[in-house]
Amino acid sequence: MISPVKKESLVISIVILFYSIGAVGALIPTMSDWFLSLTPFNLLLTLLILIFSKKSKKFHFFLFLLFTFIVGITVELIGVHTGLLFGNYTYGNNLGPKFYQVPLIIGVNWGIVAVASSAFFARFKIAQILKIFLSTLLMVILDILIEPISGYTDFWYWENNLIPIYNFICWFLVGLFIQAIFYLLKLEEQNKVYEVLLITLMIFFMVLNVHYLWFG
Repeated sequence: MISPVKKESLVISIVILFYSIGAVGALIPTMSDWFLSLTPFNLLLTLLILIFSKKSKKFHFFLFLLFTFIVGITVELIGVHTGLLFGNYTYGNNLGPKFYQVPLIIGVNWGIVAVASSAFFARFKIAQILKIFLSTLLMVILDILIEPISGYTDFWYWENNLIPIYNFICWFLVGLFIQAIFYLLKLEEQNKVYEVLLITLMIFFMVLNVHYLWFG
């Protein structure tokens, strides 16, 4: 039987390997379209890794992921169809099947980003309200890394190719609400898999930024 430490190391290795392959694939011109079209499967695998790696309160964790999915889809529907949240944007095709023009995988993505961001501060003995704020800030930072290359990757497109500051304000407010529920359900735990996932996601999108914005 594999020890918890070895299992954790194995999952971390899978996360790093998986996103490394994805980054390399996205950088190769003849293969980038195919690799980027696999983004929904990538996010589903990441979701499974989150669930598999959760150490406690798995039922509450499932409830949180379901809640986050519903919130994520709802705010995106409002955003896409009214512009009242985030701004004026439309989704491309690389995020998979859509529900009223919103990719279903977006609801999953909100959960992944929220969980990975919150785990980063679990080891610090600071006030919970500060953890909620800082975790939300990390969610926004990750979005800041994704937004500049969203059109290149056929994820989503902004009106006139301008990313509004309002988008990040909305990201912060929605993220703050999600993080508050996360901590209300007492789901916080020290989890190296989640920490590595967050760092890996940031490096992944940094690499894509350099590729598309500097050399694209």
